[in-house]
Amino acid sequence: MRFNGRETEMALWLHDFWLEEEGQDLVEYSLLLTFIAFTCAALVFSGTPYVNGIWIKENANLVSANSTASGS
Repeated sequence: MRFNGRETEMALWLHDFWLEEEGQDLVEYSLLLTFIAFTCAALVFSGTPYVNGIWIKENANLVSANSTASGS
């Protein structure tokens, strides 16, 4: 199989690209960042009912304190 100059350059580039390991770190860090983002999102969404319960309780406390302070 014969290559002209352009095809030889491309074949060499593809060969070097295939053997290169420098991009591996970028992929690993991207996967790690994705895992951390999904974990944080799961924790936020799973904790929503608890936060909502705390919000409702504290809101009731503030309403009670406001009515006591205003003398109603």
